[in-house]
Amino acid sequence: MNRRNFNKAVAATGVASALAPFGILRAQSRTLKVGVLLPRTGVQGFIGQSCQKGADLAPGLLKEMFGVDIQLMNADTETNIDTARTRAERLIQEGANVLVGPFDSGAAAAIAQVAEQRGVPFVINIAAAPQITEQGYKFTFRNFPTSVDLVTNGLALMRDLFQATATAPRTAVFMHVNDTFGQANAKAIGAILPRLNYLPFKLVDTISYDPAAKDLTVEVSKAKATGADFLLLVCRLNDSIILRREMVKQRWNPMGIISPGSPGMYEEQFYKTLGKLSEYCITNVPWYNPKAELTRRIEKAFDARNPKDKLMFHALNVGYTFEALMIAADAFRRAKTAAPKELAEAIRKTDIQSRMMLGGPLRFNAKGQVEGNASACVQNLGLKPMVVLPAATAQAKPVFPTPDYKRA
Repeated sequence: MNRRNFNKAVAATGVASALAPFGILRAQSRTLKVGVLLPRTGVQGFIGQSCQKGADLAPGLLKEMFGVDIQLMNADTETNIDTARTRAERLIQEGANVLVGPFDSGAAAAIAQVAEQRGVPFVINIAAAPQITEQGYKFTFRNFPTSVDLVTNGLALMRDLFQATATAPRTAVFMHVNDTFGQANAKAIGAILPRLNYLPFKLVDTISYDPAAKDLTVEVSKAKATGADFLLLVCRLNDSIILRREMVKQRWNPMGIISPGSPGMYEEQFYKTLGKLSEYCITNVPWYNPKAELTRRIEKAFDARNPKDKLMFHALNVGYTFEALMIAADAFRRAKTAAPKELAEAIRKTDIQSRMMLGGPLRFNAKGQVEGNASACVQNLGLKPMVVLPAATAQAKPVFPTPDYKRA
Protein backbone atom coordinates (compact mmCIF):
# COMPACT_ATOMS: atom_id res chain seq x y z
CA MET A 1 0.00 0.00 0.00
CA ASN A 2 1.47 3.36 -1.02
CA ARG A 3 1.23 6.52 1.13
CA ARG A 4 -1.77 7.93 -0.74
CA ASN A 5 -3.79 4.76 -0.29
CA PHE A 6 -2.70 4.54 3.34
CA ASN A 7 -3.95 8.04 4.04
CA LYS A 8 -7.27 7.30 2.34
CA ALA A 9 -7.64 4.18 4.42
CA VAL A 10 -6.89 6.05 7.63
CA ALA A 11 -9.45 8.73 6.79
CA ALA A 12 -12.05 6.11 5.93
CA THR A 13 -11.60 4.33 9.24
CA GLY A 14 -11.95 7.55 11.21
CA VAL A 15 -8.67 7.26 13.11
CA ALA A 16 -6.99 10.36 11.69
CA SER A 17 -7.57 12.31 14.90
CA ALA A 18 -6.00 9.51 16.91
CA LEU A 19 -2.87 9.41 14.79
CA ALA A 20 -2.43 13.20 14.48
CA PRO A 21 -0.81 13.72 17.93
CA PHE A 22 1.91 11.26 16.95
CA GLY A 23 2.82 13.20 13.82
CA ILE A 24 1.55 10.53 11.41
CA LEU A 25 -1.07 12.95 10.10
CA ARG A 26 -1.22 16.69 10.64
CA ALA A 27 -4.09 18.77 9.37
CA GLN A 28 -3.49 22.51 9.11
CA SER A 29 -6.32 24.54 10.65
CA ARG A 30 -7.49 27.57 8.71
CA THR A 31 -9.34 29.00 11.70
CA LEU A 32 -7.84 30.07 15.02
CA LYS A 33 -10.08 29.03 17.90
CA VAL A 34 -9.71 31.52 20.75
CA GLY A 35 -11.02 30.72 24.21
CA VAL A 36 -12.04 34.06 25.74
CA LEU A 37 -12.28 33.92 29.54
CA LEU A 38 -13.91 36.94 31.19
CA PRO A 39 -15.94 37.66 34.38
CA ARG A 40 -19.22 38.45 32.69
CA THR A 41 -21.10 37.83 35.94
CA GLY A 42 -20.23 38.28 39.62
CA VAL A 43 -18.79 41.39 41.26
CA GLN A 44 -16.68 42.18 38.18
CA GLY A 45 -19.50 41.45 35.74
CA PHE A 46 -19.79 44.97 34.30
CA ILE A 47 -16.07 45.09 33.53
CA GLY A 48 -16.09 41.60 32.03
CA GLN A 49 -18.97 42.61 29.76
CA SER A 50 -17.00 45.70 28.77
CA CYS A 51 -13.98 43.55 27.83
CA GLN A 52 -16.27 41.27 25.84
CA LYS A 53 -17.14 44.18 23.58
CA GLY A 54 -13.47 44.28 22.54
CA ALA A 55 -13.43 40.55 21.87
CA ASP A 56 -16.62 40.74 19.79
CA LEU A 57 -15.03 43.31 17.45
CA ALA A 58 -11.96 41.17 16.80
CA PRO A 59 -13.05 38.54 14.25
CA GLY A 60 -14.23 41.06 11.67
CA LEU A 61 -11.39 43.55 12.08
CA LEU A 62 -8.64 40.91 12.28
CA LYS A 63 -9.96 39.28 9.12
CA GLU A 64 -9.49 42.65 7.40
CA MET A 65 -6.08 43.29 8.97
CA PHE A 66 -4.43 39.87 8.77
CA GLY A 67 -6.64 37.78 6.52
CA VAL A 68 -7.20 35.16 9.23
CA ASP A 69 -10.40 33.62 10.52
CA ILE A 70 -11.05 33.84 14.26
CA GLN A 71 -13.61 31.74 16.11
CA LEU A 72 -14.44 33.01 19.60
CA MET A 73 -15.17 30.42 22.28
CA ASN A 74 -16.56 32.56 25.11
CA ALA A 75 -16.57 31.44 28.75
CA ASP A 76 -17.74 33.22 31.90
CA THR A 77 -15.34 32.98 34.87
CA GLU A 78 -18.11 34.32 37.14
CA THR A 79 -15.47 36.36 39.03
CA ASN A 80 -14.32 33.10 40.61
CA ILE A 81 -10.80 31.71 40.48
CA ASP A 82 -11.84 28.04 40.63
CA THR A 83 -14.42 28.60 37.90
CA ALA A 84 -11.79 30.30 35.75
CA ARG A 85 -9.54 27.25 36.09
CA THR A 86 -12.36 24.83 35.26
CA ARG A 87 -13.54 26.85 32.26
CA ALA A 88 -9.97 27.06 30.92
CA GLU A 89 -9.68 23.27 31.09
CA ARG A 90 -13.01 22.88 29.31
CA LEU A 91 -12.12 25.31 26.53
CA ILE A 92 -8.91 23.41 25.82
CA GLN A 93 -10.81 20.12 25.77
CA GLU A 94 -13.26 21.66 23.31
CA GLY A 95 -10.45 22.62 20.95
CA ALA A 96 -9.30 26.14 21.84
CA ASN A 97 -5.92 26.85 20.24
CA VAL A 98 -5.17 29.84 22.46
CA LEU A 99 -6.69 31.39 25.59
CA VAL A 100 -7.27 35.12 26.14
CA GLY A 101 -8.39 36.95 29.30
CA PRO A 102 -9.33 37.17 32.12
CA PHE A 103 -9.27 40.67 33.70
CA ASP A 104 -8.30 39.39 37.12
CA SER A 105 -4.88 38.55 38.54
CA GLY A 106 -6.06 35.63 40.64
CA ALA A 107 -7.89 34.06 37.72
CA ALA A 108 -4.94 34.78 35.41
CA ALA A 109 -2.57 32.92 37.73
CA ALA A 110 -4.90 29.91 37.77
CA ILE A 111 -5.39 29.91 33.99
CA ALA A 112 -1.63 30.25 33.44
CA GLN A 113 -1.09 27.03 35.40
CA VAL A 114 -3.62 25.23 33.21
CA ALA A 115 -2.09 26.64 30.02
CA GLU A 116 1.40 25.50 31.03
CA GLN A 117 0.21 22.04 32.01
CA ARG A 118 -1.69 21.59 28.77
CA GLY A 119 0.84 23.37 26.56
CA VAL A 120 -1.64 25.89 25.14
CA PRO A 121 -0.71 29.59 24.62
CA PHE A 122 -2.37 32.08 26.96
CA VAL A 123 -2.40 35.82 26.18
CA ILE A 124 -3.41 37.98 29.16
CA ASN A 125 -5.43 41.06 28.29
CA ILE A 126 -5.59 42.68 31.75
CA ALA A 127 -4.02 41.44 35.01
CA ALA A 128 -1.18 43.12 36.89
CA ALA A 129 0.20 40.78 39.59
CA PRO A 130 3.95 40.52 38.79
CA GLN A 131 4.29 36.86 39.81
CA ILE A 132 2.23 35.69 36.83
CA THR A 133 5.17 36.27 34.48
CA GLU A 134 7.85 35.41 37.03
CA GLN A 135 7.28 31.64 37.02
CA GLY A 136 9.38 30.80 33.98
CA TYR A 137 6.27 29.89 32.00
CA LYS A 138 6.67 29.10 28.30
CA PHE A 139 3.08 29.51 27.14
CA THR A 140 1.94 32.59 29.12
CA PHE A 141 2.19 36.11 27.68
CA ARG A 142 0.96 39.47 29.01
CA ASN A 143 0.32 42.78 27.30
CA PHE A 144 -0.46 44.80 30.43
CA PRO A 145 1.75 46.57 33.00
CA THR A 146 2.71 44.74 36.17
CA SER A 147 1.68 46.25 39.50
CA VAL A 148 5.19 47.65 39.86
CA ASP A 149 4.88 49.41 36.51
CA LEU A 150 1.36 50.62 37.30
CA VAL A 151 2.42 52.11 40.62
CA THR A 152 5.66 53.58 39.27
CA ASN A 153 3.83 55.31 36.40
CA GLY A 154 0.91 56.28 38.62
CA LEU A 155 3.06 57.91 41.31
CA ALA A 156 5.06 59.83 38.69
CA LEU A 157 1.79 61.24 37.33
CA MET A 158 0.81 62.25 40.87
CA ARG A 159 3.94 64.38 41.02
CA ASP A 160 2.93 65.98 37.71
CA LEU A 161 -0.60 66.53 39.04
CA PHE A 162 0.59 68.34 42.14
CA GLN A 163 2.95 70.49 40.08
CA ALA A 164 0.24 71.36 37.54
CA THR A 165 -2.19 72.38 40.29
CA ALA A 166 0.39 74.02 42.59
CA THR A 167 -0.59 71.79 45.51
CA ALA A 168 1.43 69.86 48.07
CA PRO A 169 -0.70 67.48 50.16
CA ARG A 170 1.22 66.25 53.18
CA THR A 171 -0.68 63.10 54.09
CA ALA A 172 -2.67 60.32 52.43
CA VAL A 173 -4.65 57.35 53.66
CA PHE A 174 -4.28 54.27 51.47
CA MET A 175 -7.29 52.00 50.92
CA HIS A 176 -7.13 48.90 48.73
CA VAL A 177 -9.04 45.76 47.83
CA ASN A 178 -7.53 42.66 49.41
CA ASP A 179 -7.63 40.39 46.34
CA THR A 180 -4.54 39.31 44.37
CA PHE A 181 -4.49 42.55 42.37
CA GLY A 182 -4.93 44.81 45.39
CA GLN A 183 -2.30 43.02 47.44
CA ALA A 184 0.19 43.22 44.56
CA ASN A 185 -0.41 46.97 44.28
CA ALA A 186 -0.10 47.43 48.04
CA LYS A 187 3.22 45.59 48.00
CA ALA A 188 4.46 47.76 45.12
CA ILE A 189 3.42 50.99 46.87
CA GLY A 190 5.09 49.86 50.08
CA ALA A 191 8.32 49.22 48.21
CA ILE A 192 8.35 52.21 45.86
CA LEU A 193 6.76 55.16 47.69
CA PRO A 194 9.39 55.45 50.48
CA ARG A 195 12.12 55.83 47.84
CA LEU A 196 10.47 58.74 46.03
CA ASN A 197 11.64 62.07 47.38
CA TYR A 198 9.70 64.03 44.76
CA LEU A 199 6.32 63.31 46.37
CA PRO A 200 5.35 65.60 49.27
CA PHE A 201 3.06 63.24 51.19
CA LYS A 202 3.37 60.27 53.51
CA LEU A 203 0.91 57.49 54.24
CA VAL A 204 -0.74 57.78 57.65
CA ASP A 205 -2.64 54.49 57.45
CA THR A 206 -3.35 51.53 55.16
CA ILE A 207 -6.83 49.98 55.13
CA SER A 208 -7.71 46.87 53.13
CA TYR A 209 -11.20 45.58 52.39
CA ASP A 210 -13.03 42.82 50.52
CA PRO A 211 -13.91 43.85 46.92
CA ALA A 212 -17.22 41.98 47.36
CA ALA A 213 -18.12 43.96 50.49
CA LYS A 214 -21.65 45.35 50.62
CA ASP A 215 -20.89 47.87 53.37
CA LEU A 216 -17.73 49.93 53.92
CA THR A 217 -18.98 52.08 56.79
CA VAL A 218 -16.27 51.00 59.22
CA GLU A 219 -13.44 51.29 56.70
CA VAL A 220 -14.45 54.76 55.52
CA SER A 221 -14.95 55.95 59.11
CA LYS A 222 -11.46 54.75 59.96
CA ALA A 223 -9.99 56.48 56.91
CA LYS A 224 -11.80 59.73 57.69
CA ALA A 225 -10.53 59.68 61.27
CA THR A 226 -6.92 59.85 60.05
CA GLY A 227 -7.48 63.42 58.85
CA ALA A 228 -5.46 62.62 55.72
CA ASP A 229 -5.33 65.25 53.00
CA PHE A 230 -6.39 62.84 50.25
CA LEU A 231 -7.42 59.25 49.61
CA LEU A 232 -5.05 56.96 47.69
CA LEU A 233 -7.25 54.16 46.37
CA VAL A 234 -6.80 50.80 44.65
CA CYS A 235 -10.29 49.54 43.89
CA ARG A 236 -12.62 47.61 41.60
CA LEU A 237 -15.91 48.87 40.17
CA ASN A 238 -18.61 47.77 42.63
CA ASP A 239 -16.62 48.62 45.75
CA SER A 240 -15.61 52.04 44.38
CA ILE A 241 -19.31 52.92 44.04
CA ILE A 242 -20.06 51.75 47.60
CA LEU A 243 -17.03 53.59 48.96
CA ARG A 244 -17.87 56.87 47.22
CA ARG A 245 -21.44 56.78 48.50
CA GLU A 246 -20.22 56.12 52.02
CA MET A 247 -17.82 59.07 51.83
CA VAL A 248 -20.72 61.34 50.96
CA LYS A 249 -22.87 59.83 53.71
CA GLN A 250 -20.15 60.50 56.29
CA ARG A 251 -19.44 63.96 54.81
CA TRP A 252 -15.80 63.15 54.25
CA ASN A 253 -14.42 65.59 51.69
CA PRO A 254 -10.66 65.15 51.33
CA MET A 255 -8.70 67.03 48.69
CA GLY A 256 -9.52 64.24 46.28
CA ILE A 257 -9.47 60.56 45.43
CA ILE A 258 -6.50 59.37 43.39
CA SER A 259 -5.87 55.85 42.14
CA PRO A 260 -2.29 54.98 41.15
CA GLY A 261 -3.67 52.49 38.62
CA SER A 262 -6.85 50.46 39.13
CA PRO A 263 -10.23 50.00 37.44
CA GLY A 264 -13.55 51.26 38.71
CA MET A 265 -13.76 55.03 38.71
CA TYR A 266 -13.54 55.55 34.93
CA GLU A 267 -16.04 52.77 34.11
CA GLU A 268 -19.40 53.68 32.56
CA GLN A 269 -21.34 52.11 35.43
CA PHE A 270 -19.54 54.39 37.91
CA TYR A 271 -20.97 57.44 36.14
CA LYS A 272 -24.41 55.92 35.59
CA THR A 273 -24.80 54.92 39.23
CA LEU A 274 -23.29 57.96 40.96
CA GLY A 275 -24.06 60.81 38.58
CA LYS A 276 -22.46 64.04 39.84
CA LEU A 277 -20.91 62.19 42.79
CA SER A 278 -18.53 60.58 40.29
CA GLU A 279 -16.99 63.95 39.42
CA TYR A 280 -13.30 64.82 39.98
CA CYS A 281 -12.10 61.30 40.86
CA ILE A 282 -8.66 60.70 39.35
CA THR A 283 -7.18 57.50 38.00
CA ASN A 284 -3.62 57.22 36.72
CA VAL A 285 -4.06 54.29 34.39
CA PRO A 286 -2.89 52.71 31.12
CA TRP A 287 -5.00 54.42 28.49
CA TYR A 288 -5.70 54.53 24.80
CA ASN A 289 -4.37 56.84 22.11
CA PRO A 290 -7.41 58.59 20.56
CA LYS A 291 -5.28 59.75 17.63
CA ALA A 292 -4.03 56.30 16.60
CA GLU A 293 -5.18 54.85 13.29
CA LEU A 294 -6.12 51.55 14.96
CA THR A 295 -8.24 53.47 17.50
CA ARG A 296 -10.20 55.07 14.67
CA ARG A 297 -10.86 51.68 13.08
CA ILE A 298 -11.91 50.12 16.37
CA GLU A 299 -14.11 53.10 17.26
CA LYS A 300 -15.92 52.89 13.92
CA ALA A 301 -16.58 49.17 14.42
CA PHE A 302 -17.52 49.73 18.08
CA ASP A 303 -20.06 52.45 17.22
CA ALA A 304 -21.67 50.26 14.57
CA ARG A 305 -21.99 47.33 16.96
CA ASN A 306 -22.84 49.34 20.11
CA PRO A 307 -24.92 52.36 18.99
CA LYS A 308 -25.96 53.21 22.55
CA ASP A 309 -22.42 53.15 23.99
CA LYS A 310 -19.35 55.34 23.68
CA LEU A 311 -15.87 53.87 23.33
CA MET A 312 -14.37 56.26 25.89
CA PHE A 313 -16.21 54.43 28.70
CA HIS A 314 -14.84 51.07 27.57
CA ALA A 315 -11.56 52.05 25.92
CA LEU A 316 -9.12 50.40 28.33
CA ASN A 317 -11.08 47.15 28.48
CA VAL A 318 -11.82 47.08 24.76
CA GLY A 319 -8.31 48.15 23.76
CA TYR A 320 -6.33 45.62 25.77
CA THR A 321 -8.75 42.80 24.97
CA PHE A 322 -8.60 43.57 21.25
CA GLU A 323 -4.80 43.81 21.36
CA ALA A 324 -4.59 40.39 23.06
CA LEU A 325 -6.60 38.85 20.23
CA MET A 326 -4.56 40.82 17.69
CA ILE A 327 -1.37 39.32 19.11
CA ALA A 328 -2.83 35.82 18.72
CA ALA A 329 -4.08 36.49 15.18
CA ASP A 330 -0.78 38.00 14.05
CA ALA A 331 1.11 34.99 15.42
CA PHE A 332 -1.30 32.58 13.70
CA ARG A 333 -0.76 34.41 10.41
CA ARG A 334 3.01 34.14 10.70
CA ALA A 335 3.12 30.59 12.07
CA LYS A 336 0.63 29.34 9.46
CA THR A 337 -0.53 26.77 12.00
CA ALA A 338 -2.48 26.55 15.24
CA ALA A 339 -0.11 23.91 16.62
CA PRO A 340 0.57 25.08 20.21
CA LYS A 341 4.38 25.08 20.23
CA GLU A 342 4.67 26.84 16.89
CA LEU A 343 1.95 29.32 17.85
CA ALA A 344 3.63 30.09 21.19
CA GLU A 345 6.96 30.63 19.46
CA ALA A 346 5.32 33.00 16.98
CA ILE A 347 3.73 34.96 19.83
CA ARG A 348 7.13 35.22 21.48
CA LYS A 349 8.45 36.89 18.30
CA THR A 350 5.61 39.44 18.13
CA ASP A 351 6.60 42.87 16.83
CA ILE A 352 3.51 45.00 16.21
CA GLN A 353 4.11 48.70 15.71
CA SER A 354 0.54 49.95 15.24
CA ARG A 355 -1.61 49.70 18.35
CA MET A 356 -4.50 51.35 20.17
CA MET A 357 -3.08 51.69 23.67
CA LEU A 358 -0.45 54.20 24.78
CA GLY A 359 3.09 52.84 24.79
CA GLY A 360 5.76 51.39 22.57
CA PRO A 361 5.56 48.48 20.11
CA LEU A 362 4.11 45.14 21.17
CA ARG A 363 7.18 43.02 21.91
CA PHE A 364 7.60 40.37 24.59
CA ASN A 365 10.69 40.05 26.75
CA ALA A 366 12.14 36.70 27.81
CA LYS A 367 9.49 36.39 30.55
CA GLY A 368 6.59 36.88 28.16
CA GLN A 369 5.90 40.44 29.33
CA VAL A 370 5.31 43.48 27.08
CA GLU A 371 7.30 46.42 28.39
CA GLY A 372 6.67 50.12 27.82
CA ASN A 373 2.90 50.39 28.30
CA ALA A 374 2.22 54.00 29.29
CA SER A 375 -0.30 55.60 31.67
CA ALA A 376 -2.30 58.81 31.59
CA CYS A 377 -3.90 60.88 34.35
CA VAL A 378 -7.63 60.50 33.74
CA GLN A 379 -10.10 62.67 35.67
CA ASN A 380 -13.89 62.45 35.75
CA LEU A 381 -15.07 65.74 34.30
CA GLY A 382 -18.54 66.35 32.91
CA LEU A 383 -19.50 62.75 33.66
CA LYS A 384 -16.85 61.28 31.38
CA PRO A 385 -13.17 60.31 31.62
CA MET A 386 -10.89 63.09 30.40
CA VAL A 387 -7.11 62.93 30.02
CA VAL A 388 -5.61 65.81 32.01
CA LEU A 389 -1.96 64.71 31.94
CA PRO A 390 0.51 64.48 30.26
CA ALA A 391 -0.08 67.97 28.91
CA ALA A 392 0.78 66.90 25.34
CA THR A 393 -2.25 64.60 25.16
CA ALA A 394 -4.53 66.41 27.65
CA GLN A 395 -8.18 67.01 26.84
CA ALA A 396 -8.72 69.29 29.85
CA LYS A 397 -6.88 70.83 32.78
CA PRO A 398 -6.76 68.90 36.07
CA VAL A 399 -8.94 70.01 38.99
CA PHE A 400 -7.31 69.46 42.37
CA PRO A 401 -8.35 69.89 45.17
CA THR A 402 -12.00 69.11 44.43
CA PRO A 403 -14.32 72.15 44.61
CA ASP A 404 -15.97 71.11 47.89
CA TYR A 405 -12.69 70.53 49.73
CA LYS A 406 -12.66 73.91 51.55
CA ARG A 407 -16.15 73.25 52.90
CA ALA A 408 -15.07 70.01 54.56
